[in-house]
Amino acid sequence: MAMMRKILAPFLTDLKRTVSPPEPYWRSLHYFNLYRLIVSGFFVVSFLVLDRIPVYGADDPRLFFGVSVVYVFFAILMAIAVRVRWPAFIMQLSVQSIGDAAFIVLLMHASGGVKSGIGMLLVVSLAASSLISKGRQAMFFAAVAAIAVLLEQSFRLFVLDVKEDYFQAAMLGMGFFATAGLGYYLAKQVVASERLVEQKSIDLENLAQVNELVIHEMQDGVLVVDGIGRVRTHNARCEGLLGPPPRIWSDLRLNDYAPALAERMTRWNNDRNTIFPPMRVRVTGKEVSTRFSPIDAGSDVGAVIFLEDVSLQQAQAQQIKLAALGRLTANIAHEIRNPLSAIGHATQLLQEEEHDKTEVRLLQIIRDNTLRLDRIVQDVLQLNRRDRAQRETIQPEVFLRAFIEQICLAEKIPARGISLEMESAQAICFDRAHLHQVLWNLCVNAWRHSRQAEGSIRIYVSAAHLENVVQIDVIDDGPGVDKALVAQLFEPFFTTFSGGTGLGLYIAREICEANGASLDYIEVAPGGQFRICCKGGSC
Repeated sequence: MAMMRKILAPFLTDLKRTVSPPEPYWRSLHYFNLYRLIVSGFFVVSFLVLDRIPVYGADDPRLFFGVSVVYVFFAILMAIAVRVRWPAFIMQLSVQSIGDAAFIVLLMHASGGVKSGIGMLLVVSLAASSLISKGRQAMFFAAVAAIAVLLEQSFRLFVLDVKEDYFQAAMLGMGFFATAGLGYYLAKQVVASERLVEQKSIDLENLAQVNELVIHEMQDGVLVVDGIGRVRTHNARCEGLLGPPPRIWSDLRLNDYAPALAERMTRWNNDRNTIFPPMRVRVTGKEVSTRFSPIDAGSDVGAVIFLEDVSLQQAQAQQIKLAALGRLTANIAHEIRNPLSAIGHATQLLQEEEHDKTEVRLLQIIRDNTLRLDRIVQDVLQLNRRDRAQRETIQPEVFLRAFIEQICLAEKIPARGISLEMESAQAICFDRAHLHQVLWNLCVNAWRHSRQAEGSIRIYVSAAHLENVVQIDVIDDGPGVDKALVAQLFEPFFTTFSGGTGLGLYIAREICEANGASLDYIEVAPGGQFRICCKGGSC
């Protein structure tokens, strides 16, 4: 009983399962039933047509023919059940395997017993059912087949009083269990292989997702091109550098999208040591450097193309250079400040004493230049702190009205000397102290070069044509900037004012760039006009 429970345990456990197996299981069951239909049909045809074969139905032709016909209908019924997926898979497999044992043993009985050889068909059925069930019901089906054969032999011996040799039946039963054992082993190998393939598929899928994520998160443009020049994958940065594709990516060849890049890839395939200079993309106007890397170093299956914006490279190099220069200038400024303070203090002490006119004039020159050098040091230190921007959302009208009131009071500008025109009330994103400093510098310069009358300075706020950009224009009614000097206007230490340091506009532009904005001179006639373009909306 214990052995029987052990044999039946997998069968009873699987009968309780209601989850439908994958499609390949049903397909295997369909082919197994197709084999059954062919075998049963062959028995019917052979009995009707090939009547010269004495084995089939030798003892009981009517039973043989009747069982063969019922076997055909059983196969057809099972085909319908497989088609509609009802009842459950394991139930269908069990019914088919037990049905095979019953029908084949009956056919064997009608044909003279074990010696007819028909019982060998059960070996095929057992092998198939063992593989399809992945070995779980192999021993159960073998036990059913062996019991059926032994019952048939016992029936012939005790009921029909036909002397039979149990040795053949025993050998056939052993063959059933050997087949079931082999099927169980092979099924386990198949299951292990399937699990390995499934795990590898999951690993490959995860790896593909990681690769896709890495490609899309890269700052450089990435194009993966196969051996025939078809674009397999890309990231969004590609479109920013090369422009939008003419059609969907899945049906795009590199030669249709970027002919110059395709030509470079052809040259690179011929000589993989080729180094290409940056190329100008006509669609976007960007200068792009290209780098090719083979997908497989040992074959020509394609390449990964890396695209980098040269302007970003230059900007990064410039940032590194400016950072080093900033540290250097800050150190120099601090070193200059100490002796400069001593000179200024000594000059003040000397000015308190009695001197002739020449000495007074010379001391005043020293004093003025000391103050000028001190302003230069202050400007250099401010320039070094330009990257410490703490941007916030600013309402321009409120900010500018308070600013105008402050600058008019501090610089002794008439209250109506500066007018404010608001075409756009959109908020801007800027460091408040930085914006105050930039506008102060622009307004002081504008007042110095204007007619210094009512409305000589106009601050005009408007929305730019570009989305989410606000323009702040500072306009004066002065003579404007000479066209020959416009190119040098934002260079450090360039000034047309004898008392200036030449760093005001340079620092103002640097501060704007640190806040993601721009500062430019707009050439209009008459008067001068400076424009700040900054990000609109909240930070």
